[in-house]
Amino acid sequence: MRWLGALAAAFLAGPALSDARLLDWADLHGWADDDHTAALSVFLETCGDLNSGDWPAICALAGKDADPRTFFETFFRPVLITDGEDPLFTGYYEPELHGSLTRSTRFSIPLYRRPEDAPGDRPWLTRAQIEESGVLEDRGLEIAWVENPVDKFFLQVQGSGRIRLSNGTSLRVGYGGKNGHPYRSVGKELVRRGIFEEHQVSARVIRNWVNNNPIEGARLLHHNPSYVFFRDVSRVAPDRGPLGAMNRSITEGRTLAVDPDFVPLGAPVWLEKEGADPIRRLMIAQDTGSAIKGAQRGDIFFGSGDDAGREAGRIRDGGRMVVLLPIEEALALVDADQ
Repeated sequence: MRWLGALAAAFLAGPALSDARLLDWADLHGWADDDHTAALSVFLETCGDLNSGDWPAICALAGKDADPRTFFETFFRPVLITDGEDPLFTGYYEPELHGSLTRSTRFSIPLYRRPEDAPGDRPWLTRAQIEESGVLEDRGLEIAWVENPVDKFFLQVQGSGRIRLSNGTSLRVGYGGKNGHPYRSVGKELVRRGIFEEHQVSARVIRNWVNNNPIEGARLLHHNPSYVFFRDVSRVAPDRGPLGAMNRSITEGRTLAVDPDFVPLGAPVWLEKEGADPIRRLMIAQDTGSAIKGAQRGDIFFGSGDDAGREAGRIRDGGRMVVLLPIEEALALVDADQ
């Protein structure tokens, strides 16, 4: 109940959150047409880690023989949580890069594990300070080496990836911590500088601009002070998704990264994404992200590799997401907003 208590306190404290409303199942557009069996399967991946409130009892019943749609409708209530900010839904993916376990002329950009002297409870050095000072060099912190700085930058933004090695094997890296500084968008910085219009900016555009302007490109990447460290997670089976914030494999098309200040990790979330390719789907909040902040901010996991990256990069749409909470928690949260 720690999450519920903190969120209820935020409602009582002031205008940071503007509304928490109970909805009916009929209010969820497309609910009856979704594959609730697929959603339940993903829910079960992390359900066992939910150990507060009514979650353990609900999870104990989740694997029984009941119809999946009936299961969700029996034990949950849909709650629309808003904070006054416009909804925004984007996509992310697991990059696949070429790399090496040793430094070479081609592979000269290191991926680092977190140093023990980096404080975990306050900001450390910024991205620019880390890269310009060489503070991590020659300390045995390198996990692998990749081809160029922008590949590393986007790997850090995504938080995990696969490194294809020259011997045909691969190394999988996952999120290993960060330097404690907030994420700042380099895409928005390009718009602010007048280099591109907002509708022109995408991951591919940023990548090409940095590669074509190496000096200014390095400065642009330093605009984002956040710096992500990695860890070797090759123990994860190749056919499984990368590890999310709950340290479990996430699932293409069903995992949603959320702001845990508003949505409890592990909760089912009904997504209604608008745009060119609308999505009406029950997803599970199994991940977080530095740029994912707000009650109506979500990031959809599109899978691994270049095709997934292209698909994820096209997503920047409005809509809404509705959190499914255990009945008592839903009622308590809405009561706190009255």
